[in-house]
Amino acid sequence: MRTEIKKEFKKIASKNPKLYYAVDFLKKKGFKRGQCKKCQTYYWSLNEREVCGDANCCGGFDFFEDNPCKVKLNYVETWNSFKKHMAGKGYTAIDRYPVVARWRDDTDFVQASIYDFQPYVVTGEVEPPANPLVVPQFCLRFNDIDNVGVTMSHFTGFVMIGQHAFLPKEEWDLQKNFEDLYTFFTDVLGIADEELIMHEDAWAGGGNLGPCMEIFSRGAELANQVYMLYEVGEDGQKELKLKVLDMGMGHERVCWFTQGKKSAYDAVFPKVMEKLYARSGVKVNDEFFSKYVKYAPFLNLDETDDIEKAWKELSKESGLSSAEIKEHLPKMSALYSIAEHTRSLLFAISDGALPSNVKGGYNLRVILRRALGFIDKYKWDLTLKEIALWHAEELAKIFPELKKNVKHVSLILDVETAKFKENKERNKKIIQRTSEKPITKEVLLTLYDSYGIDPEEIKKEAGLKGIEIEVPENFYKLVSERHENQTETSTTKDVIKGFENLENTTPLYFDHYDLLDFSGHVLKVQGNYVCLNQTAFYPTSGGQLHDTGVINDCKVVDVIKQNGLIIHKLDKVTFKEGDKVFGKVDYDRREQLTQHHTATHILTGSVRRLLGDHVWQAGAAKTLEKARLDITHFEQLSKQTINDIEKLARDVISENRPVYKEFMPRSKAESAYGIRIYQGGAVPGRELRIVNIEGFDVEACAGTHVDVTGDVYNLKIVKTSKLQDGIVRIEFVAGKACQKMIDMEKEILDSAKKILECQEDLIVGRAKELFDKWKKARKNKLDKFKFESKEVVEEDVIRNTAEVLKTQPEHIIKTLKRFKEEIKQKTK
Repeated sequence: MRTEIKKEFKKIASKNPKLYYAVDFLKKKGFKRGQCKKCQTYYWSLNEREVCGDANCCGGFDFFEDNPCKVKLNYVETWNSFKKHMAGKGYTAIDRYPVVARWRDDTDFVQASIYDFQPYVVTGEVEPPANPLVVPQFCLRFNDIDNVGVTMSHFTGFVMIGQHAFLPKEEWDLQKNFEDLYTFFTDVLGIADEELIMHEDAWAGGGNLGPCMEIFSRGAELANQVYMLYEVGEDGQKELKLKVLDMGMGHERVCWFTQGKKSAYDAVFPKVMEKLYARSGVKVNDEFFSKYVKYAPFLNLDETDDIEKAWKELSKESGLSSAEIKEHLPKMSALYSIAEHTRSLLFAISDGALPSNVKGGYNLRVILRRALGFIDKYKWDLTLKEIALWHAEELAKIFPELKKNVKHVSLILDVETAKFKENKERNKKIIQRTSEKPITKEVLLTLYDSYGIDPEEIKKEAGLKGIEIEVPENFYKLVSERHENQTETSTTKDVIKGFENLENTTPLYFDHYDLLDFSGHVLKVQGNYVCLNQTAFYPTSGGQLHDTGVINDCKVVDVIKQNGLIIHKLDKVTFKEGDKVFGKVDYDRREQLTQHHTATHILTGSVRRLLGDHVWQAGAAKTLEKARLDITHFEQLSKQTINDIEKLARDVISENRPVYKEFMPRSKAESAYGIRIYQGGAVPGRELRIVNIEGFDVEACAGTHVDVTGDVYNLKIVKTSKLQDGIVRIEFVAGKACQKMIDMEKEILDSAKKILECQEDLIVGRAKELFDKWKKARKNKLDKFKFESKEVVEEDVIRNTAEVLKTQPEHIIKTLKRFKEEIKQKTK
């Protein structure tokens, strides 16, 4: 769909280039328009030529000898020189956003610099952090995994240097936008005008559409300046209120272009590559690479339909035989991939992502396994954590946060490496069994998906048995696509009809959680559903249950949020539209839910401080009985860790810290507190409600909260579990629910102590009786069961007694004595 929209708009723009491209500037410089005889793209050049500037049309890369740049820039210098040039043109440089796109609900990772500003800045709802601006935005794209280390130019993780402006129509100056960028290449890099070729193209993505101008030189695309003019929706295209400048320049590509080295990897992270060459013992054959790299773009799997044909064409043009390619390329390709993949993992994990088996975390695990697979295959003495450290040190001048977080990143890489080694031993039998017969591409993908088995291992084992297995060249792209196409399902309430075209309800619960009594006017009555102009009743949202209470003499049994409306479900309705009514919220319920919600924020801050910055909220629920917090973490929590978390949370409660609640413009909130405020996921709107536990935790949240942490009273973690790969669930109680549980536990322990103080023969009989009750309750699938107060015993006592009774009666007395000592210790 997106590709078709882009193609169609490209045709429209090409028919009227003066309207959509910087034609006035190009003509003033003497450029003339032509059409490529190979790809049919329109281009602008000072020289007479038959093809455009793309490598696939003009015969490959040609900037290694007689480089057109007058300066050679390393990675840090490339950004600094661009930043300085654009500052002179009126642009403000801002820090990169995290590559984990927590502020968006439509993607896991940032894939282009414009992602930082979609949708709210682009639509004009929110002010940008600066205007115009430039940003060195790290991005992740996993469709190029198979190209890494082969084309010598592709990355899964790369910095897109963004040039952005968000301007009303009257301030839009397309000619200046292009000149600002163009002069970086000519005035700063020293590239002659005749070395540059501009392509007319179109771009579509993120719900936006517009023309774009690509800048090429010697076969390399250096930048793509997009002019976002339209919003694309179900009803077609409509003009944006603001004209948006969206230029993306490959930081890695430009750095490489100025140096003309044999690969982009050697130009971008030379210190890392030097260490990898030394440690691996791999010797670089310069003669081979000088022939290979020029035609390596032919192997781009995104651009070719026949990879075998592309390899033959490369061999023909370069003069390299298949034997030479097999001798020199594989180890170099593997080493480049290890370096590149580790760099991507460093950024992603530093920004809060975790390798896992779900969503975006799966793609991180794919490149991690691929890197470890190469290390294992060639028996190199390398670890991902030391390579990550090398990268962090080399990038410290522009991304100092990586070095700050590298210790934590190393811990996670070690955990993942251990899992990889464990799985390798487990997978040996599967590989032997599977390789006994020919298998399909789908089976290879499933084996990788389910067990992480490298298809090359299966191919190798099958080859020993005389069975030929073909592994797709784009294998890792196919793996990635499997997970990109997965969609999450969620349960949502049905839309209540009859409440259209009403003004939004004014919530009265934001400032004071203990505001319980209020009056309002009835806007709409539909059956037992009622909407008022204002209400103090909190609707189910953000994981917090709804309030109950009364409106006049009618019981409120449910409260629903529907767009900007708050709709009450009543047991009956005794008033009509237009009436003034009086509401009263049930205080006990409100207080308990509020305590659980603030406690969730306290717990979030506690686990992040103790476990690391990779911890994010992955889900939460606040009910009357208990609350739960799901967090991103790579392993189950130990008993000591649980105790430490609980202690820190209780300390924060006892410190009685203020809990500030205020509405702020989105841009101001992000500037003040960063992306960390999006703990509950993407939050819509130009204004955010910020809940700030002084000096401890800040989140965007619309729930009810106490005014000081002391009002939470207490917190107790009752259970933790590994919900899924990379997600740990913490169940806890706070406030009155916590005190209730503490009282109940004391009663249980006291009762159990009394029982265990009985004579031993009576204990055995009593245990059997209790065990029968326990079995009956479980058989009836009762989640909870109660005994008479004198019969109450701690559930683990019953369960352990049950296990003993299943074995041998003679062990009963001995085991119960041990239980008695344990309970004595607990009661102390």
